[in-house]
Amino acid sequence: MKALRAAGLVLMAAVAAQAAPPPRVLIFSGQNNHDWKTTTPALVKILGAAGIAAEVTERPDQCTDASLAKFDAILSNWNSFGKPDSATHWPAETRDAFLKFAREGKGVVAVHAGSSSFYDWPEYQQLGMAFWKSGQTSHGPMHTFTVTASGEHPVTRGLQPFTTKDELWIKPGVHPGATVLAVADGQPVAFATSFGKGRGFTLLLGHNAESMNNPGFQTLLLRGVEWAASGAVTGSHTNRVPAAVAK
Repeated sequence: MKALRAAGLVLMAAVAAQAAPPPRVLIFSGQNNHDWKTTTPALVKILGAAGIAAEVTERPDQCTDASLAKFDAILSNWNSFGKPDSATHWPAETRDAFLKFAREGKGVVAVHAGSSSFYDWPEYQQLGMAFWKSGQTSHGPMHTFTVTASGEHPVTRGLQPFTTKDELWIKPGVHPGATVLAVADGQPVAFATSFGKGRGFTLLLGHNAESMNNPGFQTLLLRGVEWAASGAVTGSHTNRVPAAVAK
């Protein structure tokens, strides 16, 4: 009887996971020291192909509690790197709404340089986890390397090593509260953290639209978005990528 009850609970959990609606994602775009005009559409396409609807705003500085309320995760393809504060300022209302969004149980995801902003804002650095640190961080030309999962986090559990051609950051700045989820050539490339009741996921891969076409990148991104939005990874949004990668 106990075995049947346990089997029933497992089946119910599986059905619930399959029935869970896909996360609703808001992409921050419109400014970046990379080519956001091609990478943002690439991100929308990747999410859309996995059944995840994404909206884009090119004015994240205008976001409020009300405008963020319908979303489960924010995906940042936006940064203020190299820009004066006068050109990138977020008013207090937006900053408060952004932090409240995560603290109350939702997720923030950053891709490549999407967290390299607001170096004087400690909570933003805690949530973004990894960033370009002037005087320390560097990179060589785009080249082929292998990405390997580290640890047993839900985002990377069971993930097979994959090869990609991308820009690999050397010695990125990393917040001490970040958990490294994947490495390449000895360098960390994916991170996770908790923030109040919410979660942050940062993926330093994805320098351009071509590198985003890699199945391994897409698997990590989709898993990270789902986990950041819900705290779980069902795998239902990675069925479109090769099974050898998304195992």
